[in-house]
Amino acid sequence: MTHSGAQEFDDRIAPESLRDFGRRVLSSLGVPKEDGALVADSLVQADLWGHQSHGFLRLPWYAARLRSGVMRPVADPVALSDTGPLVLLDGRDGIGQVLTERARRLAVERARTHGVGVVGVRNSNHFGTAMYFTRRAAQDGCVAVMTTNASPAMAPWGGREKRLGTNPWSIAAPGPDGRVVAVDIANTAVARGKIYLAENRGEPIPETWALTADGAPTTDPAEGVLGVILPMAGHKGYAIAFLMDVLSGALTGSAVGTGVHGPYEAGRPSGCGHLFLALDVAAFGGDRAGYEARVRQLIDEVKTVPLAQGFDEVFYPGEVEDRAEAGNLAAGGVILAGQSLSDLRALGAETGVPFPAAEAG
Repeated sequence: MTHSGAQEFDDRIAPESLRDFGRRVLSSLGVPKEDGALVADSLVQADLWGHQSHGFLRLPWYAARLRSGVMRPVADPVALSDTGPLVLLDGRDGIGQVLTERARRLAVERARTHGVGVVGVRNSNHFGTAMYFTRRAAQDGCVAVMTTNASPAMAPWGGREKRLGTNPWSIAAPGPDGRVVAVDIANTAVARGKIYLAENRGEPIPETWALTADGAPTTDPAEGVLGVILPMAGHKGYAIAFLMDVLSGALTGSAVGTGVHGPYEAGRPSGCGHLFLALDVAAFGGDRAGYEARVRQLIDEVKTVPLAQGFDEVFYPGEVEDRAEAGNLAAGGVILAGQSLSDLRALGAETGVPFPAAEAG
């Protein structure tokens, strides 16, 4: 095994070994076995998709929040409102993945009855990657839209102090031949987790990602974490992030703006909120074959477009993640950043759960 502070280990870790490690760590902190398995799977899946910013890098943060008591190990949400197609849940500081999975199941269930299911969640926590849940709903035959707010990371367009979160959102839909088309994006130039990942890897960041606390461009991830992350597409990203906070926070009765706290703040309740929308494809006239044919047409049209210079292939939304997962599985697992591995080994030592050995890559 070879490594340095600025490089990743060259060995891969089997997904099932990571899932078992995560479940056992969470179990040692009072999380029910089934809930711990869900959280661990969501983190492994992010790593398999190539989104390490939302993968096992975050498990030590979750553990610290469980230890401090600001995140409750046993989720016990209560329904505050139920109109049939629309439900509002108070997550009461439960684990984000567990609350979001319950919201997803409830939204899909109501969509099958009413054609549409909408579930708002208040007083939740970080849930990993939104695509993990919208893709599940798509596999259940629904088009899914999910929004969430997050702790301040972005300055309003023209400002230089954090006021808004990255406030990501995801849309996923059934595709032809059992496939799913999906997007999951933050409204910043980059997800904040990618800056943390660059810091863990000892790598610089592009100067288009973040500003220092003084409002100057930086390539230093540590300075970027302390400063502000730039919005995607300038003022457009800022405006979308603002409205996502309205949908996720203001509408659900959760915290908004600077009132939301992140998963790396071990002693602060998150206060974040989510909105999950499920639309039953069968409710739109019952023509599933016609729907799939139209999505296939879209896929075929983008895949066969003449290529611009410097490009070898065009991907439809979600295809990159599917390719990455297939490649990682074929190679035997995922490669984690060196600092992430050190943090996870330390977490294993603290909880009495040995971190799995890697296999030579």
